[in-house]
Amino acid sequence: MKKILMLTALVMGAASAQTQQSTAAATVTAAPSAADLYSQAQEYAVQADVAYPQAFYDRTLWKASVDSAYGAARMEPGNRDYQAYLAQLYTKTQWWINAYNTWRSMDSLSATERQWASLSAAKLAYLALQRGDRAAASAYVSQGMAWADSDSLRAIRSRL
Repeated sequence: MKKILMLTALVMGAASAQTQQSTAAATVTAAPSAADLYSQAQEYAVQADVAYPQAFYDRTLWKASVDSAYGAARMEPGNRDYQAYLAQLYTKTQWWINAYNTWRSMDSLSATERQWASLSAAKLAYLALQRGDRAAASAYVSQGMAWADSDSLRAIRSRL
């Protein structure tokens, strides 16, 4: 009788462990899709706009938004909406070089997108001028003016 009880306990324990493993495997979620990440990026951005007075990448919600948008854009590099949203987030969070590079990689910018792109070029031109790199500043000004004329770009150009 004692052997039967021990055997039953052993079988029950093995069955319990098997059930727990099956349950754990079933609860592992699939990786989010590009659409999921894009939606998540938008949700985080809305929350960040409310939570923080200034948009900077180092703020938790802005970082989550940018990182989610980056994931979506990398999963579907041909999706223009994902690329444009990522570029907008880079610009909004003042990550100028990433904004500039992402805008440059895109074709046929809308009028609003050209303004955002031009802003990123102006910021980089200003920084280049501050460090004494006139050649880089000139290149940024030229590209920025190609996107959209602005007072900032004209002022920097006059200092070159």
